[in-house]
Amino acid sequence: MTNARAIWIENFRFEADASSQHSLVMDGDKVSASSPMELVLMALCGCTGYDVVSILKKKREPFTGLEVRAEAERAEGTPSVYTAIKLIYRVHGAVSQKGMEDAVRLSKEKYCSVSAMLDKTAKITTSIEYD
Repeated sequence: MTNARAIWIENFRFEADASSQHSLVMDGDKVSASSPMELVLMALCGCTGYDVVSILKKKREPFTGLEVRAEAERAEGTPSVYTAIKLIYRVHGAVSQKGMEDAVRLSKEKYCSVSAMLDKTAKITTSIEYD
């Protein structure tokens, strides 16, 4: 079982930790730290990024770097869930187009748990930039 908790610090700031014993600060007002919803997007980028790196390594694709960005829209009203998310993958190195497309597709369709959860409320699209 995975556990997490958030402890109120002041105003709308919380210190959070989880089973891994790593912690971070979040701020609902985005004054001193990222908001919980920003952290959700960061988690999505990290989750799919992990998958893509893992797949590219297994395929022996010669990548030298990867950046994953997310651009998102939220619903009007409460709760203001994400309704549309665009993931932009910027890969560095001599990666084949097919290899990168396969890695992104497999992450979205099979491996990324964060994407699978967000897919219930948001239309997730992708694009790939080669550098």
